[in-house]
Amino acid sequence: MDEQLAPVEGLMRHVVDTAEALGLGVVPGRDLPLYGMVRYHLGWAEDDFRLAAFDPGKRIRPLICLLSCSAAGGDPAQAVPVSAAIELLHNFTLVHDDIQDQSEIRRHRRTVWSLWGEGQAINAGDALFALSQIALLRSTEYHVPPEIVTRLAVEFNATTLRIAEGQVLDLGFEHRWDIGVDDYLRMIDGKTAAIVGFAGWAGALIAGSDTEGFRNFGRILGLGFQVRDDLLGIWGSERLTGKPAADDIRRRKKSLPIIALAAAVSGAELTELETIYEGNSIGEPAVARVLDLLEQYRIEDQIQVQVDQYHDEARAILERIAVPSPARSMLESLLDRLAVRAS
Repeated sequence: MDEQLAPVEGLMRHVVDTAEALGLGVVPGRDLPLYGMVRYHLGWAEDDFRLAAFDPGKRIRPLICLLSCSAAGGDPAQAVPVSAAIELLHNFTLVHDDIQDQSEIRRHRRTVWSLWGEGQAINAGDALFALSQIALLRSTEYHVPPEIVTRLAVEFNATTLRIAEGQVLDLGFEHRWDIGVDDYLRMIDGKTAAIVGFAGWAGALIAGSDTEGFRNFGRILGLGFQVRDDLLGIWGSERLTGKPAADDIRRRKKSLPIIALAAAVSGAELTELETIYEGNSIGEPAVARVLDLLEQYRIEDQIQVQVDQYHDEARAILERIAVPSPARSMLESLLDRLAVRAS
């Protein structure tokens, strides 16, 4: 997988370096840490901005774009710019999401806002968004026809709006208990699945193939990815996820396990759950109580069943839209790993 992503990583670095060279950041003695914060978040630098190699994240979204292009019969080299754009856009959303959730740790390291403050983190996120647009427009240099680049740009920004819509819903759910599973799935369809769907769509568009089939594949994969992420947010290992076990409970996140639990309990247990989540903070005894209720109602098993259903649906879609090939096999392998991932 690293071999496929190397050109994407290279273009991302080039876009960041070029932007910095055109700005104030190269003037000796000037205090402009913008690109240092960007590199830090992307796993390329220390918090003092010295270059270093850290966990850059899974890079799943650009990989899906490249492999979808190849599986659809196209040249994945042409999909490198939009794949880089997808990853930069994703990281823009992560920087802002960390601010909104007040998350201090990501990928085993301090988040941007926790190091440099919320205002500077917003600036770093905005820079990542602008860099994503620059990367996408480099597609013409990779022999992508201008009319296809225009379609990519329009859909890319429409996808960004879908992500924002999903995030607005997510924040709005924080103080509500009238949320059903369908409401939650509609939220993550925007916040998480839209960009994965775009990755499949974009790869297929460049290949001149079934764009909606690949979009649907990516979308279903994205839904399964987020549901598995919700599971890990409560039952994941700190060593693997970089976050404490049950962290989503401490942060009072209304993730799918909690919504499913709220639907399962009633009476005194429902009142107890609501009281715990409506407080200013959740102490360890309350965390333990929520974990007990989740175990009592076998919520973890229910959530994994849903992950498996999305896995099977995505695999069935892939079998319909792509003939057997090394790229399809790699997508199937990626799909299998995501369904049981531990981080």
